[in-house]
Amino acid sequence: MLSARIRIAARLLAVATLAGLTAGCFQPMYAEHTDGTPGLREKLMGVDLPPISKANASREARVGVEIRNALAFKLYGSATGMPPTHRLDIRFTTSKSSLIVSALTGLPTSENYGIDCQYNLIEVVSGKSVMTGSTFSRVSYDMPGSYQRFARNRAIRDAEDRAANEIAENINTRLAAFFTAGS
Repeated sequence: MLSARIRIAARLLAVATLAGLTAGCFQPMYAEHTDGTPGLREKLMGVDLPPISKANASREARVGVEIRNALAFKLYGSATGMPPTHRLDIRFTTSKSSLIVSALTGLPTSENYGIDCQYNLIEVVSGKSVMTGSTFSRVSYDMPGSYQRFARNRAIRDAEDRAANEIAENINTRLAAFFTAGS
């Protein structure tokens, strides 16, 4: 009985010792650096987001603005950014596909909206591309009856906004990983 308690106590002591040794290895990603080097927040605030090139007054132009605004909020928060160290060029295409078509009317009742996006992070000083990547988003939405045009348009717009926010989140995560790991 006593030897079982000693073994349990020895195991707990070993686990506590290992936990204590690895505790100094962890550093939160968004933590401020004490050595004077810029933290992740400052690096992300140095990313310039030029407008996404799409035809004026098109649905894709509105989606491009939504992606850019969502990404700017994720990168800068409530601030406006710092002098740019990097520029992020974004290109994307959109798609729609019908999932369910009504047998009575021949109209879709459920659709998928998709965005396929390519991005390129360019260092401002050298003009050199330091990171490229691609991401995608697929969201589904229900289409109300054929006589509810406003509801149909609102469903499509909500799907566009959800997909744009997902694209912005994916790009923000990849940028954070790049500036944290350096690759």
